[in-house]
Amino acid sequence: MPNYRRNRIEGGCYFFTVNLLVRKQPPLLVDNINLLRDVTKHVRTQYPFHIDGWVILPYHMHCIWTLPKGDMDYSNRMRLIKGMFSKGLPKEEWLSPVRH
Repeated sequence: MPNYRRNRIEGGCYFFTVNLLVRKQPPLLVDNINLLRDVTKHVRTQYPFHIDGWVILPYHMHCIWTLPKGDMDYSNRMRLIKGMFSKGLPKEEWLSPVRH
């Protein structure tokens, strides 16, 4: 199990790189960019944050977020975005053995 070092600063600015589990499938992120946008908007209504930058590539994405003062819960925001995105994919979307 990885040993992540997490710097938790209230109101901090955070950089993320998120990779797809399997890169041999169709470009999931760019093919479903509208779903990703909708999920992000929904999460931001519940847990506000400022998007300083966001780059979507076919198999991974890079994000820079700034959280509100007094808030350092970036991991919950990313967990919600990833989970809602996965659950919102079309049912005919290819699933890896791990996702089954």
